[in-house]
Amino acid sequence: MSETFVDLGFVDAPSGVLVLGMAGGIDHWRAPGRPLSTRAGVAASSGGGRLREWLCEAVAVPAADDRRLRVRASTSPSPFDEEPTIATLEIGLGLPWPGTADRSVPVPLGDLPVDRCGMVVGDATGLDAWTGMADEPADGLADVSYWGRYADDAHARFGGERITRYGVDGPRGWLDLPVAEAVARAAELDAWRDRFHGKGFMVSIDKHTDFHRFRRAGRHHPLHVGAIEVGGCRVLGIEWDQGDHSIRHRGERGAGRVHPVTLEAGEAGEMVMRWTIPPYDFDDE
Repeated sequence: MSETFVDLGFVDAPSGVLVLGMAGGIDHWRAPGRPLSTRAGVAASSGGGRLREWLCEAVAVPAADDRRLRVRASTSPSPFDEEPTIATLEIGLGLPWPGTADRSVPVPLGDLPVDRCGMVVGDATGLDAWTGMADEPADGLADVSYWGRYADDAHARFGGERITRYGVDGPRGWLDLPVAEAVARAAELDAWRDRFHGKGFMVSIDKHTDFHRFRRAGRHHPLHVGAIEVGGCRVLGIEWDQGDHSIRHRGERGAGRVHPVTLEAGEAGEMVMRWTIPPYDFDDE
């Protein structure tokens, strides 16, 4: 049976190098001294390959630098809640399949684990500008959210709007606050919890880093996919349902939970990069 794909959006790669990488570590590539774009450029110059530095992993490939690159996915039911989850991620690279290469044989590029923090598809040079969880937001803003056993009590006292997400009500809180105001409001909620309730009530501050922006952009997408601009390039981020991740992908590379990335010939004769994540098999337990 052939796979049925749905469109997730598009990215661009003006540097001519496209990266599929673990979102939790994109900002750490520059720490050892060589930015992601340098490493990715070397891999792409030889046709593509996997990059790894400590817990950071990615695959880099050459891509057309003058057009939008379509990103699609097929799905399979999650073992957590039976909702659709990504089974195959496919990225059109806008380059012709080499005339001398066998179209029926995929070219292996390595493998990748599913990052609990999500995955990112985008231009290698653009991603050099990625701001991660510990960075400061360029716009100086942050979101505050709260949830848990005493959320209704907190709402009655402090207010806050419902922050909706696909398929669920989501927590309550405030969006787009100046960072200092967000910190003060979260501290007020924490103090109220400690004074009257103790455990059972959670508060989160999410600064508008690129890491948070892609997660926020995907809140209303059934596959948790969101598009943002990073370094002047359009980037797609994919967040995983935490329950699905814990069941289907738990342990990541340390537990052998890695999935193959290949170059293949697409229907129109162009190269595509495919990341194949098998459906969960209860017989493997």
